Parts: sequence; C-alpha cells; structure tokens
Amino acid sequence: MGSRNGKEPSPLVVDRLRRCRQEMKRKKIAAFLISNQPDYFYLTGFTGEDSALLLTQKDVHILSDGRFDEAMNQECPWVTRWMRKGSLNAEIAKACTELRLRSVFVQPEVVTLGEQADLRKLAKKTRFSSAPPVVGKLRRIKDETELAIMRKAIRIAEDAFLSVRSRIRVGQTELELAALLEYEMKMRGASAASFATICAEGVNAALPHAHAGNRKIKKGSAILFDWGARVGGYCSDLTRVVFVGSIPPRIGQVYRVVLDAQEKAIRAIKPGRKMCDVDAVAREAIKAAGFGEQFNHGLGHGLGLDVHEPPSLSWRSTEPLEAGMLVTVEPGVYLPGVGGVRIEDDVLVTPTGCRVLSNLPKRLDDMVI
Repeated sequence: MGSRNGKEPSPLVVDRLRRCRQEMKRKKIAAFLISNQPDYFYLTGFTGEDSALLLTQKDVHILSDGRFDEAMNQECPWVTRWMRKGSLNAEIAKACTELRLRSVFVQPEVVTLGEQADLRKLAKKTRFSSAPPVVGKLRRIKDETELAIMRKAIRIAEDAFLSVRSRIRVGQTELELAALLEYEMKMRGASAASFATICAEGVNAALPHAHAGNRKIKKGSAILFDWGARVGGYCSDLTRVVFVGSIPPRIGQVYRVVLDAQEKAIRAIKPGRKMCDVDAVAREAIKAAGFGEQFNHGLGHGLGLDVHEPPSLSWRSTEPLEAGMLVTVEPGVYLPGVGGVRIEDDVLVTPTGCRVLSNLPKRLDDMVI
C-alpha cells in the first residue's frame, strides 16, 4: 500500500489540483493517470522522471522508485507514494487494484497503445481509457508564479546574449558561439538551455532549425541566433540576427520585411482574436513584400514548461487567444543559398491586448556589431 509523510501542499498546488479536478469532473474522469512529466510537475512540484501521478477526487498518488524518495520528501511530502521494485506499469496496476479503481483514464500522447494493453493485463479489474486534454488546457493560462519565473528566464537569456554579442569575433565558429551562449545562461542561473541553441551563419540561416557547426564567422556575416534559458522548469525562447561589420543588401531587405510583419502581428494580439487571424497579419505582410513562399512555418507557439506547447499561433488554429497565454511571435523568411531572417519575442496576452516581455534591440541598424 502507498504511504505518505504528512504536511500539506502549498496554496498554489492546492489551487492547481482543484482546477484539475474540476476539469476531470466535467469530463467524467474519476481517476486520472498523468504520465507526462511537465504535467505532474505542474500539479505537484515533483521533478522525478520515469514516474506517474494517479489523481482522484480525494487523493494524490505518485508512483516512482527509490531514486526519488528524497526528492519527494523535499518537493511533495504530502502525496501518497508508491515506490516500485519492478516496472512502473506493475506498480500502477498494483495501485489500481489495491485502490479498487474500476476506471482510469490515461494520457494517450504519453501512454502508448501497447502500454495500455500491458496495464489491462496487469490490472484485470480496471478499465483503462484515453483521456481528452486536461492538464494541458490548464497550463495554457499562466499564473503570476509562472510569469515571474518566465520573466527571469527571459532576462537571463537576454543578458547572456548581450554578453556573447559583445564578444563575437571573426574566425569563431557557430559551435563556439552556441556553446558560449549556453555557458553564459548557466552562469546567470539557468539550469539548462531551453533547447539546443541555434547559431547559423550566412546560408545556414536559410534552415529554420539549423544545427550549429564549424562554419566560421567572417566580415559581413549575418548570424541568426535562436536560444532560450530554462529556469525553475520554465523556458524562454528568443531569436535575433546580428551582422558583422556590414549588412548584406538582400538580407537587409528581408530583415525589414520580417520586422514589419512581426510588429504588425504583435499589435494584432488581444483576447478573443483567432490565432489564425494573427498569423494571417504577419503572413499577408510578408506575402505583399514578395516573400510569401519563403515563410514556411507558423507564426508562433505557446511557451512554458515545454518550449513548444499549446496554443499554436498559426494558420491551423481557429481558437481564440485568452488573457494569460504566453506565446512566441517569430515570423521568418528563408532564402536557400542566401540566408534567412527570423525575429522572435515572448508575448503575454493581457486583458486588453498584449505585453512583450522580451526587450532586446531589433532595429536593423542596432543589429550591426
């Protein structure tokens, strides 16, 4: 049987669990197996991997192993813990059987059909079904605690970038600059980069998800940086293009178009506006300038515990924006064999419009080093 050490969760955790249970009740979910690590971290503060949260209307159970016993003592001593000796599925089945759970909903985006079949064999008296989105829906709206952490993640990413920008020299490689940027973020308090830092010189910037390599910085180089800092589990995500000594005329033309599109899109953000309509503002500006075919991704995405999370600020989504959402706005134009420009900021939807939380310079003349 599971055990617990007492104490009580923080008011923030109590509120998140309350809202999750309300959503479960609306969707007729009596017991919910939450296997996605960012989701169970959001609800409990527990950071361990290879674990799961089993949530009912009355109890909170975490299924894990001895590696995380002390982590639970520090992060969530109030949960009922089930410490497995064998497989996680076997411990989940044991808990379902001992708790006499007749129906458990799982996260189909994490628990595969094969794993669901395994659970059914191990817990024959429990029915396992795929749950609709629950926790992800809650995570779309950021609370003040989350926003404070994310503002810190943005500041760390910005300060690190300014430090690296001042030290860019001809002859350095993309890999050197990417590594230096990640180092500077960690020196300022980031636990990690939000993702593998992109540093793309010249023609490499035509690849939206370029990998830093051994290309060297030259006089006249245009360098695209896409980076972010992870702080307290939360991510920032920014993109800037800098020019070494001079601005290549074609890339300078593209830069003006992308910046104009981004500024227009940001002005269009407000609660109730459809996400596809905001995407269309940027897309139409880029198309009018003759580069419509070269803007080949969505305008942006949600940001939080995952660097890419709902909502999707793209032509695919007809959902309305809501106050409290935090999204990236990152139009881009990519010219194979020439280079590319993407400009990205982190934007909070407010009750009356939006607020850009990132503050790095982005005027074309300010980007020459």
